[in-house]
Amino acid sequence: MNTTSNRKRRISAVAILGLAASVAATGTGLAATTPPSTVHATAAVAAAASPRSFQGALPAPTGSYAAGEDVIHLTDTNRPDPWVPSSGPRQLTVTMVYPAVPGTGTPAPYMTLGEAAGVLQRHKLPESSGVTPQTLAGVTTHAFDGARPQGGKYPLVVLSPAYENPRTTLTSLATDLASHGYVVALVGHTYEDSGETLANGQTPPCAICDAPAGLDLDSVAAGRALDESFVIDQLTHGNTAWPLAHLIDKHEIGTAGHSLGGASAAATMIADPRVRAGVNMDGSFHPNLLPGQINRPFLMLGTAENHPTDGHDTTWGRAWTALGGYKKWLTVTDADHFSFSDLYLLLEQAGFPTPPLSPERGVAITREYVTAFFDQTLKGIHSPLLDGPSPNNPEVLFQH
Repeated sequence: MNTTSNRKRRISAVAILGLAASVAATGTGLAATTPPSTVHATAAVAAAASPRSFQGALPAPTGSYAAGEDVIHLTDTNRPDPWVPSSGPRQLTVTMVYPAVPGTGTPAPYMTLGEAAGVLQRHKLPESSGVTPQTLAGVTTHAFDGARPQGGKYPLVVLSPAYENPRTTLTSLATDLASHGYVVALVGHTYEDSGETLANGQTPPCAICDAPAGLDLDSVAAGRALDESFVIDQLTHGNTAWPLAHLIDKHEIGTAGHSLGGASAAATMIADPRVRAGVNMDGSFHPNLLPGQINRPFLMLGTAENHPTDGHDTTWGRAWTALGGYKKWLTVTDADHFSFSDLYLLLEQAGFPTPPLSPERGVAITREYVTAFFDQTLKGIHSPLLDGPSPNNPEVLFQH
């Protein structure tokens, strides 16, 4: 992928809110089917027309379980923070989402007030949008703090968000996986987004988001792979990191990510043989995969515009050739880069333009195919959905 496309793919999800609210160019570019200038102007006019009352809500999970939620804080005392070494050992904030008993627990916030303030501080929105730290933190997630867990053991799926994105932008996927019988670890990669609230209550801003164009994305993905493996260590070596770690089947572990998080999923599989299956949602591979590096199941799920077999992101063709295990390459018609996260749902609810594929369809397709893939590869449950085109999902194209 060329430099311009890389920048478009790397732009943060929350940045789109800021971009949509500003006519001024940011120098990064907006990866959207609507030309950026049109999006900016339309949104600015709409935002200026009348004050709004933003009340965000994510779609309810589709499985038979409720989604319980805990937020845990982990410190890797063996590794200094790669971006801010003066801060000491690498600290991570992780949202654990798990199968829970319906009707238990209390509604979980979308993010902390500090995280919400970080989003708005980094990506300015007009007051007329109605998006404030309070309204953003209060987005309905359908996850419940302190909910009583369902009995049994469940596969673990580690989720990594896009570059510059808070971990919360994959909450819709996390809650749905939990409702279908998975424990999900949603990892916030400290100093790589608008802010993750750490154990001390501080929410440090991004340290690398304004890095020059020469930022080594291979190194970022490799660092995230270390984050993911450390989280897996903490969740599977004894029960000290999380009181509900007994729910995890440590022999059935998968990883998925969006954009650079998708590259991180592949990097984690290369480095950590415990991870049995992976998913890359519309991210270039960093580094390029080599034959023999991943001989386990892998799903490539991307936009029809950027990731067909003859697309300009050549890392996908190389990855497909290199992958040695069960593999699928799917694209989604009319999807944009952030159709695989929560962003467009919230963007639409805040009154801003969205791509041709409705945000609801983008989230529904992502949930359905990622869950089907992990059902087949971690639970051994065959999913006809992965066999070929489905009349219920005409937007999904099988490239291979």
